[in-house]
Amino acid sequence: MKERPILFSAPMVRAILAGTKTQTRRVVKDRHIGQIDTSKLPGPAGWSRPMPYGKPGYRLWVRETWQSHHNQNGERLDGLDDWKKHPRECFYRADESDPSTRPMSGRWRPSIHMPRWASRITLEVTGVRVERLQDISEADALAEGSFSWAGEHDTPVRDLLEARLVYRQLWESINGPGSWDANPWVWAAEFKRVKP
Repeated sequence: MKERPILFSAPMVRAILAGTKTQTRRVVKDRHIGQIDTSKLPGPAGWSRPMPYGKPGYRLWVRETWQSHHNQNGERLDGLDDWKKHPRECFYRADESDPSTRPMSGRWRPSIHMPRWASRITLEVTGVRVERLQDISEADALAEGSFSWAGEHDTPVRDLLEARLVYRQLWESINGPGSWDANPWVWAAEFKRVKP
């Protein structure tokens, strides 16, 4: 079974763990996209390059901001000699509600540098399609974890009832002002969490 890494922010990790995020959208990065007759494309099969996160049946291991019990030299920060490369040996920023309860005070490591052994979340891709960003449905915006994200941020949309409007704010918080209006082509991946 093929596995690929995928980055998620702490709020999105919390939404995955809570079961409120079962989809993700990523911009199609293909310089030839303007040369493709999109009216004839039902989905990813017609594109000039495959979805970077695979197809149904592939697994994605989540990279998130983390910290381990050991330093860069492999020495335990808590003085113990035995440790194994296992997620139990890690702390995750997504779990941190009170920093004083963390048993160590080392530096956080960026999600991009998380090795496979430290990942605690594995997702199975259940569907992949390509669409314009603004074609997202209300149900899909809800499956993006929009309300989970809004509940954690002081944003004007946090009390709205329409998930699409909340998702627009989430998208622009990640991709910058005007990124929603640009209406890019996006990969829409659906997934389910694989329990260990």
